[in-house]
Amino acid sequence: MQYPPPRRMPMDWVATPPPGPPAPAPPRRFTRYTGPPSYRTPPRWGFPALAWRWPTAVPTGTEATPVAERLRVRARFAVVMLTMPAVFAVLTAAAEIWRYVLLVEARTSALRSGTVALSDSLVITGAYLTLFVGAAAMAATLWWLAPARQAAAKVSGYESARPAAHVVLALLVPGLNLAVPGAVAAELEHAALRRPADERPSPSKLVRWWWATLCVSGVLFAATLLWRLRDGVQALADGVLLTAATDVAAAVFAGMTVALVVRLSALLAPIDPASARLMRVVRMEGAPAPPLRTSRLPGSTR
Repeated sequence: MQYPPPRRMPMDWVATPPPGPPAPAPPRRFTRYTGPPSYRTPPRWGFPALAWRWPTAVPTGTEATPVAERLRVRARFAVVMLTMPAVFAVLTAAAEIWRYVLLVEARTSALRSGTVALSDSLVITGAYLTLFVGAAAMAATLWWLAPARQAAAKVSGYESARPAAHVVLALLVPGLNLAVPGAVAAELEHAALRRPADERPSPSKLVRWWWATLCVSGVLFAATLLWRLRDGVQALADGVLLTAATDVAAAVFAGMTVALVVRLSALLAPIDPASARLMRVVRMEGAPAPPLRTSRLPGSTR
C-alpha cells in the first residue's frame, strides 16, 4: 500500500528590527519626610546589641581574669550602695538639726502641730532609711571583700592569716567590729602593694583616717543609744544634737569607705589604658569603591 507524499505547510518569514535602548526611567519624585519607617513586627535584621570594645577588655579575654572582673563589678556595686547611706545620713542630720531649732523655739512660743508632725516624720523616716541602706551597704562591702582577698592573695603570692569566717564574725561582734576592720584593711592594702609577707603592715593615711572615722562613728552611736535612756528636756535636746553628730560621722565614714574600696580595687585589678581606649574609624583600606550613579541627586557631590 502506498501513502501519498507529505505536504509542506506554507511558512512566512517576518523580519523585525533589533530592540533599541531601554526606555528612560521616569523622573524620581522627592516627597516630604514623614518620619522613620514602622514595622508590624520587630525586624530580624541589623547589628547585634553589643558595644564595640577592645577584645582583651571583655571577661573572656586573655588579659582579664575572672577574679579581677568580678572584683571590678562588685566594687562598682559597693560604691553605689555606700553612696546611698551617706546621702540619707546627711538628710537625717539636717532633720535632727531642724528638730533642735524647733525645741529652742518651743521654749518661748507654741509650735504648730503640722510643723512638729512633719519634723517627726522626717527624723523617723530618715533614721529607718539610713539603718536599712546602711545594712545593705555593709553586706555589699563584705560581698566585695571576698574577691578582693582572693585577688590580693594572687598578686602577692601568699594567703591572708585571717580566715574569711573569722573576719565576718569579727565584723558582727560589738567591740571587735571597731578593731578588726582596720587590721583587715591594712593587711589587704599591704598585699595589694605587693609587699613581702614577713614585713609588718604599715597602713597609709587613707586607711588610718578610715579606721579613725569608723571608731568615732561607733563610739558616737553607742553614746547616742545610752544618752537616749536619760529623762529631761535638756537630755532630749542634747540627744538630738548627739544624733545629728552621729549621722554626720556615719556619712563621712561611708564616703571614706567609698574612697578605700576604689583605691584597693585599683591596686588589685588595674585597668590597662590601652585596653579601654575608645575606637573610631580613621580610614578603610582594600574596600571596593561604591558604584557610581547614573544620575546625581540634588545636593550630592557625585
